[in-house]
Amino acid sequence: MRFLIQVVNKASVNIDGKTVGNIDRGLLIFIGVCDSDSEEIADKMIRKTVNLRIFEDENGKTNLSIGDINGSILVVSQFTLYADCRKGNRPSFFKSGDPDHANKLYEYVLNELKSTYGIHTESGVFGADMKVSLVNDGPFTVMLDSDEIFGN
Repeated sequence: MRFLIQVVNKASVNIDGKTVGNIDRGLLIFIGVCDSDSEEIADKMIRKTVNLRIFEDENGKTNLSIGDINGSILVVSQFTLYADCRKGNRPSFFKSGDPDHANKLYEYVLNELKSTYGIHTESGVFGADMKVSLVNDGPFTVMLDSDEIFGN
């Protein structure tokens, strides 16, 4: 599982000209899922994300988590995080998870952020053609890859 996390001052997702998700200060998280991912891996990724100290404190040091600032999260499915560009010029997506499996884990992540962690969470629509707008803060972007972090 891969999370591309961006600290934002605001972010939104539009589909066919209609805003479906919108946050102010917080995190924009693009989520990629592969077939070997599970709810257990998702739980580890969520826990790591909500505990990341990537927001500035009163001294300008990155010591605060999303909960510390009472921020929001916008989650967007992003199968292209598993693009393989090693051969040729057209990315291959064979490492991306089966859409049904990926959607199940995407929905699981959304539910956990809301119910277990109580974080105001909005989202795009899995598989839709989305237009994502954001104002980066920093910019501050972090890539979490469960294989690298947890050795899955």
